[in-house]
Amino acid sequence: MRLPRDPALDPKLDPAVMTEIDWKGLLSPHEFQILRHAGTEAPGTGRYLDEERGGSYHCAGCAQRLYGGEHKFDSGCGWPSFFDAVAPGALRLLEDRSFGRIRTEMRCSRCDGHLGHIFDDAPHMPTGKRHCVNGTALIFVPDGADPEEVVAAHRESSADAG
Repeated sequence: MRLPRDPALDPKLDPAVMTEIDWKGLLSPHEFQILRHAGTEAPGTGRYLDEERGGSYHCAGCAQRLYGGEHKFDSGCGWPSFFDAVAPGALRLLEDRSFGRIRTEMRCSRCDGHLGHIFDDAPHMPTGKRHCVNGTALIFVPDGADPEEVVAAHRESSADAG
């Protein structure tokens, strides 16, 4: 069942107070697993890995703008990679000690959706960082497109597929 209003398109709704049932109604099953349960997609399988058009990348959970296309680069890791977020405060960073190592997890600062991890292994990039993002956690908005229309179309296709 779909939510009556999409929190990404209605700023009066607060995604931080949505229930698991609300999220399941908004996201595809794969998006739900990644964003709400810190899942990951298999390398080389995610959407936007080879996206080269200009535009911006928004959270698939709440549609907050996270990355600009000008920050995307091909790291060869199998996931879309960026060297920086679109603005300070777009991401929430956490220490992740899973799998016997210390990593920096990144989450959307608006809805707390899991996006991926940040690594210090991109010395050829301006920040030296590689934001390794699950493509499933993103919605790409091409330059010149209306973000609300792109998000709405994405939600509709996710509902049909999920």
